[in-house]
Amino acid sequence: MSILLNRDSKVVVQGMTGSEGTFHTQQMLEFGTQVVAGVSPGKGGGRHLGLPVFDSVAEAVGETGANVAAVFVPPAFAADAIMEGSAAGVDLVVCITELIPVNDMIRAKAMIARRGTRLVGPNCPGLMSPGDHAKVGIIPNQNGYPGHVGLVSRSGTLTYEMMQALAQSGYGQSTAVGIGGDPVLGLSFSDVLELFARDPETELVVMAGEIGGADEERAAELIGRGYPKPVVGFISGRTAPPGKRMGHAGAIISGNTGSAKSKVEALEAAGVRVADTIEQIVDLVRDRIGVAPTRA
Repeated sequence: MSILLNRDSKVVVQGMTGSEGTFHTQQMLEFGTQVVAGVSPGKGGGRHLGLPVFDSVAEAVGETGANVAAVFVPPAFAADAIMEGSAAGVDLVVCITELIPVNDMIRAKAMIARRGTRLVGPNCPGLMSPGDHAKVGIIPNQNGYPGHVGLVSRSGTLTYEMMQALAQSGYGQSTAVGIGGDPVLGLSFSDVLELFARDPETELVVMAGEIGGADEERAAELIGRGYPKPVVGFISGRTAPPGKRMGHAGAIISGNTGSAKSKVEALEAAGVRVADTIEQIVDLVRDRIGVAPTRA
């Protein structure tokens, strides 16, 4: 099984006819994702990549039954695209766009929360459920290897590297989720951990955080209250100087709050084994769930 996304998910791509939307829709189709339509205002009635194009998400959902929206829309319009997907009734919106104004995202998050729509992102790589041949976003297809490790990460690049390292050692993923690193996000570490806790096919969770914010500390509180599955952690940015923004817009340290040290200490206090390097993640996974079958 998987979380959030599976072989039955029907995906509509907002901004599909643009260059980024075109390329990544092709990749999603090649991976096996059930992409059913695209949305590009003013181009409704046409076809692109062999798929129907609609002027609105509501039209696309009405005609195709899409229940997932992927957002490849420029920053100035991305928050409105997120809200449009929610208003059209999709269950999940995955927003890849970065540099969305914070005030726009505050407004969008409040609106979709009222409707109960789940959001992954923005400024994220998306998610992939390899066993279901389902992907929404920009995770490279070759990184997808089915298995029983759930992966959740703030960093896109770390998501790819950890998927590859785990897969090369025989540890595939039930689902890999890149939640993004912006100050205003949809699903948090805790949200994704709770979903993995209920997934019978996920045996262990790898959680990769980074400096800035307190989301990792909140996740540690959840784990410490009796999380039912083993968790392996990793925190990037350990050498970042306090007070200097590094990488993601949310990666800023204020005193000890949001520092790598505070996150590692919180996770370890909750019983999480925290790796010092990406390579060590594989060793810790092996310690917790045993030797994986050799990848064919």
